[in-house]
Amino acid sequence: MSMVPGLWSMGAVLCVAGTLAATAPRAEGTPALLVPAVSGALADAMAEAQARAMETAFRQAVAEAAAPDRALAEYYRETGYAPLWTGEGEADRARRAALLRALGEAAVHGLPVARYDAPGLMARLGDVRSVQALAGAEVALSRAYLDYARDLQSGIVIPSRVDGDIKREVVRREASDLLAELRGGEPRAVLRALAPKSNEYRRLQKEKLKLERLVAGGGWGAPVSAQGLKPGATGPAVIALRNRLVAMGYLARSAAASYDDTIQAAVQAFQGDHGLEPDGVAGPSTMAALNTTPEDRLRSVIVAMERERWLTDARGARHILVNLADFSARIIDDDRITFETRAVIGKNTNDRRSPEFSDEMEHLVINPTWHVPRSIMARDYLPRLQANRNAASYLKIYDSRGREVPRGAVNFNAYNGRNFPFAIKQPPSDSNALGLVKFMFPNKWNIYLHDTPQKELFQLEKRDFSSGCIRLQQPFDFAYEILSRQEADPKAFFHSVLATKRETYVQLEEHVPVHLIYRTAVTNPGGKMQYRGDVYGRDARIWEALERAGVTLGGPNT
Repeated sequence: MSMVPGLWSMGAVLCVAGTLAATAPRAEGTPALLVPAVSGALADAMAEAQARAMETAFRQAVAEAAAPDRALAEYYRETGYAPLWTGEGEADRARRAALLRALGEAAVHGLPVARYDAPGLMARLGDVRSVQALAGAEVALSRAYLDYARDLQSGIVIPSRVDGDIKREVVRREASDLLAELRGGEPRAVLRALAPKSNEYRRLQKEKLKLERLVAGGGWGAPVSAQGLKPGATGPAVIALRNRLVAMGYLARSAAASYDDTIQAAVQAFQGDHGLEPDGVAGPSTMAALNTTPEDRLRSVIVAMERERWLTDARGARHILVNLADFSARIIDDDRITFETRAVIGKNTNDRRSPEFSDEMEHLVINPTWHVPRSIMARDYLPRLQANRNAASYLKIYDSRGREVPRGAVNFNAYNGRNFPFAIKQPPSDSNALGLVKFMFPNKWNIYLHDTPQKELFQLEKRDFSSGCIRLQQPFDFAYEILSRQEADPKAFFHSVLATKRETYVQLEEHVPVHLIYRTAVTNPGGKMQYRGDVYGRDARIWEALERAGVTLGGPNT
């Protein structure tokens, strides 16, 4: 009996369990097709008619099964309803096997395994007894593949739906592109290529596996039941602290019963890896970090993997990375930190939190003028000027034509934040709110990096004080490094411009990608994992969203 290329004969449908043996349980006792004993031209004609009927029935059944999903229906219509997974050819078998294997390993990526239902798909393939069932299995495999591909390639949740301050536009690829790529490529290679290609993602995967094994083995043991401990202390709490540090890999096995120099050094190393002041004193914030469970750390890692999936474009060989949760700004060259500085981020209130997004730094402004944003003007300065027209004397008032307006000529009480017709600016000076330099990557949220006269804030452990922009502790050194690609002596150049005391724009010959991210779990190449507090509570909300989507902590054998 002849076969229609790429499709199943009715006999193949009735005996499908045998055909799908490589990827589904074999069904026993499958009925065979009974065909009258015929020969010659009549037999050929019967076989050809049966093949045409089979092809038509399969196409109709696929069309019906795919109809609820417009994109999937369009793909099958464009391909003439040819099977991608359920044909008898070697290519279809390879795609089937590769997909089911990938779905079975989805937990490695922290994905919602139940969403793809690999066992259900295998059972469905093993129970095909009709053209309609075959078409249903075909479309179900395509849906599972699309769900898996999109989740792995661009994330499980929509960032802005979790938190409005996450401004990332996640691109989800069209169904036709994903399916066509799989049809034309080697299945295992196509599926492997879906995951983020960054070194950070691969290191997070390793940490996830490590933590899963740790959780399965009982974690780090008993927590330390003390509010705080200092060098020289003794007693059961010190022994618990010692044991905890040993379990975490910060201290060699020891019988010390007092808070000695060795324990103090271990505490300092732990503090450094957790964004805490490395003073060697186990105060309340250090104790809280020490007593955080491996399950909580695992949640942070899984959230970090999801966040890495949102960065669909490469970070850039040279890029600027501002980790809001770490209160830091770094210049990265080829996965290596070439400069880093402490940062102050937006205050943890509804209208001041720093947003998350990516853009490109285009220029520096040396001796900047501070153009007071309307939101800050309405919230902070207009009420002060209404109470006292001479308040904030360092600010100047300008009309719509850019002319300075004397304060005595303005009735501030006649306006509100919506209809105030003037601009408020602070001219360049050492006391300017932006300091002496700002780094611009123009964006609709008016966020940038800048200097500040409030240097004392950088000594604090938790640094959320700004109105949204990012203040840098070492802005001059940051500028030298940024300008090093285009100036032979960037320091001398910078200070020659600074000395003019005039506002000067310095264009960057090569724009530098800037990523404002929020990571409570960050890998450290060649070192221990870095963990930070959830200052805005964003990671907690993302984990809740992932749980609702079906993500679990799982385990090493998931």
